[in-house]
Amino acid sequence: MVKRSRILSFFLIVILLGSLIGVTSKDILNNIKLGLDLQGGFEVLYEVKTEDGQEVTQDILNSTVQSLDRRINVLGVNEPSIQIEGDNRIRVQLAGVTDQNEAREILSTEANLSFRDVNDELMMDGSDLVEGGAKQSFDENGQPNVSIELKDANKFKEVTEKIVAMAPNNQLVIWLDFEEGVHSFQEEVTKEDPAFLSAPNVSQVFNTDTVSIEGNFTLDEAQTLANLLSSGSLPVELNEVFSTSVGAQFGEQALQKTVVGGIVGIGAIFLFMIAFYRFPGIIASITLTIYLFITLLIFDWLNAVMTLPGIAALILGVGMAVDANIITYERIREEIKVGRSIKSAFQVGGKNSLSTIFDANLTTLLAAGVLFIYGTSSVKGFATTLIISILVSFITSVYGTRLLLGLWVNSNLFNKKPGWFGVKKSEIKDIAENYDTLDLPSRFDKFDFVKQRKKFYIFSAVTVIAGIIVLSIFRLNLSIDFSNGTRIEQLSEQQISSSEFQEQLEAAQINTDDIVISGEDNNIAVARTTDVLSQDEIAEVKAQFNEVFGTEPNISTVSPTVGKEIARNALIALGIASIGIILYVTIRFEVKMAIPAIIALLHDAFFIIVVFSLTRLEADLTFIAAVLTIIGYSINDTIVTFDRIRENMVKKRKIKEFAELKEIVNKSLRQTLGRSVNTIITVIFAVLGLLIFGSEAIRNFNIALLVGLIAGTYSSIFLAAQLWLDWKGKELKQKGVLITFKEKKKETDEPQV
Repeated sequence: MVKRSRILSFFLIVILLGSLIGVTSKDILNNIKLGLDLQGGFEVLYEVKTEDGQEVTQDILNSTVQSLDRRINVLGVNEPSIQIEGDNRIRVQLAGVTDQNEAREILSTEANLSFRDVNDELMMDGSDLVEGGAKQSFDENGQPNVSIELKDANKFKEVTEKIVAMAPNNQLVIWLDFEEGVHSFQEEVTKEDPAFLSAPNVSQVFNTDTVSIEGNFTLDEAQTLANLLSSGSLPVELNEVFSTSVGAQFGEQALQKTVVGGIVGIGAIFLFMIAFYRFPGIIASITLTIYLFITLLIFDWLNAVMTLPGIAALILGVGMAVDANIITYERIREEIKVGRSIKSAFQVGGKNSLSTIFDANLTTLLAAGVLFIYGTSSVKGFATTLIISILVSFITSVYGTRLLLGLWVNSNLFNKKPGWFGVKKSEIKDIAENYDTLDLPSRFDKFDFVKQRKKFYIFSAVTVIAGIIVLSIFRLNLSIDFSNGTRIEQLSEQQISSSEFQEQLEAAQINTDDIVISGEDNNIAVARTTDVLSQDEIAEVKAQFNEVFGTEPNISTVSPTVGKEIARNALIALGIASIGIILYVTIRFEVKMAIPAIIALLHDAFFIIVVFSLTRLEADLTFIAAVLTIIGYSINDTIVTFDRIRENMVKKRKIKEFAELKEIVNKSLRQTLGRSVNTIITVIFAVLGLLIFGSEAIRNFNIALLVGLIAGTYSSIFLAAQLWLDWKGKELKQKGVLITFKEKKKETDEPQV
């Protein structure tokens, strides 16, 4: 008898959740903070140095952060990010800032105002000003000036008395960021554009607490100076060691393209799941939609910043989240095929898949955690999204799927209807035959994965040797992230030619032949140079290129010190991820499975590196994110196979012949191959959607993922299990017999018919 109350409960849950998603999604999306790569803006990493060479303390860093925060407030930037990094660095991210050159100047200018005589003797400094007492004003001729308020009128009276007494050299020289041994009034006064702000003659004594600074200021210059003085001087010197900027048009275009690519990829995943798994595929589409909603909701709650790689991680998360559904559905189908009832197959299949899903997600989480710890900026954003995605997908794909699918299964509607689960009646065995899933025929039975293992070893060895040769000749085309220099990316309203871009670079006195033209209409040009442009040079290039091409270019700079640190951190991240995976797999399985798993994932990472070397694609920070993501995916795929090998060994109890080990590996690979193929198809749908329709900014990232996915599937199927087999075979030869893993009691959850 069909229990309609269960079906009604399902529709009520779906309608309520659908209504909640429909009503709140718009507000959630509007509330999520977008990174500078999605709305324009710039990021800069400062190295803090004290003027007297003393140690940079935490108090000094905190004081500097407060000064920077006051300066940012005058820019009107919403929710800036100012973070202390390490012992002497501060990272500032300003998303959505309209005038990047002004913001850069306001942040880095020390703003140490000083009043000196013509002999450069200090008379007053910024400490004599009232905090926030500087305002942009106008003189009697309507020219812009800056009015400042002093703390003590008597002190200014004493200063003007001294200056008047120095006639005819009675100039009060007003400096901003005067440097001893570098600046001199006697030298600067002869220049057409002197370094001091102004040097008015003082012919009378002033007893006032208000002073006007007059010069040949434009209105913007006067306002900027007033803002700097109001926010106070910086207590330290800030050296720019890393910076990147993104134009608003770049960000807007990247966001639109990536969202479109994501919709296409996710839509393809939904269609595939429904076509292949029938009704459970519909449930998977519902739970994946819930996964997307909850992930975005958590981002809103955490006030986290969504970056371009973060959106990619969210979309990739759909492809990876569906893996849990695929593992569960494949298990259910196996149990149906051995003759279990739909209810029993649902319960046993779900239970048997849980440990596999848990292990696979935890190892991917480990790689994401390493990325978060050692990543910077957008990579950290990618890692944050990936971590949230893994946790949410585990909940929705395991428990959400069980709840929704369980309502239908327990309604009895599907009794005697295996077709709704994609199982033909001709494939179902009689439960009385006591058929085991290990003995089920597979559409991959013709494949002998063990017999040809030496050929796989040879192929992989040849590939590795060839890869080493390729790397030794071409090396990696490293971005400035791992070395030093400047990267200029220009989006044009029209097609750009390499010669045209080269001409503009030379006009800006930038010499390089490292130019790449890309984009659908060849309207994106990228140039790299080993020279690190200064703040003033960046401002000039932005102004020049904006006039010629119609938009400001994205400009990134990396100092040699930071480049080396990023490269070192990338290697450390890879090492820690590998060690962590070895330890976890050893604890959960055995060391003989852990080592082959590591060999397989290093093989995959190496393959990505070789392809990038051969194709001369640029390896940047997101490349490292892609490599570590593939490590997580590769170990995920390998663990699914090892989990099935372990389960099938338990069923054998004792193993005396190497042929038995070969049979277990072959059977396990055949049983999990369908899941492996279906999983890679869904993840590739997500990657191809981003690659074809997404932003150029993460194109190389998606290519690395695509290459890694293919390599990861190959190593999981043709390398890892075979390496374990040979190693385990040596153990068998030494011991003569293998006592398999501790046997679990047979589950008897439900009647079998």
